[in-house]
Amino acid sequence: MLPRLLSLLFLLLLSAAGARAQDVLTRQSGEEINVKVVEITPVSVTYRRTDNPDGPLITVRKLDVFMIRYANGTKEVFNSGYGRALPAPAGPLPQPGPAVPGDDPLPEPTVSLSGPRIGFTVLTGGVVDKAREEFGLNPFLTQFGWQFETRIFRLSSGTSGLFELVPLIGGLEQGKFIPSLNALIGIRGPRGFEFGLGPNLTPASAGIALAVGTSFKVEDVNFPVNLAVVPGNGGVRFSLLVGFNHRRR
Repeated sequence: MLPRLLSLLFLLLLSAAGARAQDVLTRQSGEEINVKVVEITPVSVTYRRTDNPDGPLITVRKLDVFMIRYANGTKEVFNSGYGRALPAPAGPLPQPGPAVPGDDPLPEPTVSLSGPRIGFTVLTGGVVDKAREEFGLNPFLTQFGWQFETRIFRLSSGTSGLFELVPLIGGLEQGKFIPSLNALIGIRGPRGFEFGLGPNLTPASAGIALAVGTSFKVEDVNFPVNLAVVPGNGGVRFSLLVGFNHRRR
């Protein structure tokens, strides 16, 4: 009888050890899953369920994971500072909030192209006549200014919605001081291509500017290039602007 009891006790100890040799993943909803964690990346957690050790790998968003309690007894709480082992919180687990664009970390940092701008404007058609009559301007004007940029939203794909304010001073090469202001609402894709639309204001007129552009990167420096078209007054104004700035992380 005693050997059988010892054997049964030994089996129970083995089962308890096997039960402890597993990780426990707690989701934001409070659900606990016995797993074997395979990989943790900046945006996801990959695991296998211990009740199906030969089953497929399962990957979930890191934002949906509240805590992992590892087989060695340590705990890791997510969304409270990645990479730190923290004690389990007291009280009920927090419930997940609504998903907001931009919550997920992107593989590449978001780039801001705020910075200096330099370029030129070419006047055509009736715009030339009005500029000569009112300001004594030639149809070719240099432009100097600055682009101020604010991000409105960001999608997980890297596409961003932007508000851009571009004040410029033109005609300095002709001894003139012609200010202009462009306020654009636009979209920038993950590869840097962008377009925008918004009002253009000058002392001579007001109009709608349509702008397209892209940017080139050399090491950590961005070189944006933009082409803007402003129709009106029987002609069209074409402006080409270039600039530079250090990459913002």
